[in-house]
Amino acid sequence: MAGDNGNKGIKAALEFGPVLGFFVAYLWFKDEVFVVNGTEYDGFIFVTAGFIPVFLIAMGALWWMTGHLSKMQVVTAVLIVVFGGMSVWFNDPRFFKMKPTIIYLLFGGTLAVGLLQGRSYLQYVMDGMMPLTDRGWMILTKRITYFFLALALLNEVIWRTMSEETWVYFKTFGLTAAVFGFFMTQGRLFAEHGTGEKDDG
Repeated sequence: MAGDNGNKGIKAALEFGPVLGFFVAYLWFKDEVFVVNGTEYDGFIFVTAGFIPVFLIAMGALWWMTGHLSKMQVVTAVLIVVFGGMSVWFNDPRFFKMKPTIIYLLFGGTLAVGLLQGRSYLQYVMDGMMPLTDRGWMILTKRITYFFLALALLNEVIWRTMSEETWVYFKTFGLTAAVFGFFMTQGRLFAEHGTGEKDDG
């Protein structure tokens, strides 16, 4: 049991450590300006450039440790490289700030396509993690689709209308809290449509 708990702790550190590291580094360097080959880069771009390899190393370690990565983790890694790289290359933070919007639109749109076909792609990806009836999966998929689209819209509103520091706080803590809060409110759904065996003892 102690070994399992240790592994869970390491997995959590690999998944959330890079994001927290980005947050701390941003607070440290946000007012700094770095000159590379005659070009000035502000703290946000500097931290973004460092975040990309750190995130990839963490995902590589997670893959080495568990033997697999979820489709969401793989897609997220690709988008971080693409949009983070574009922000650094063009010295423009807007690309990286758009990344959560693209991620949530991509996953929300994919789930919506499945729903139009009468299928739950969420069930296909997470069936072993949350045992639900087919109807339960359809209900949850609809809710998560709306939730992802709402997060995409919220990210756009915040990065376009508020300060950079506000967006960093939102990205680090707000999105995580929103996802946690969403699943906390699904208790009734899991109770009514769960297929787990009940303990008769």
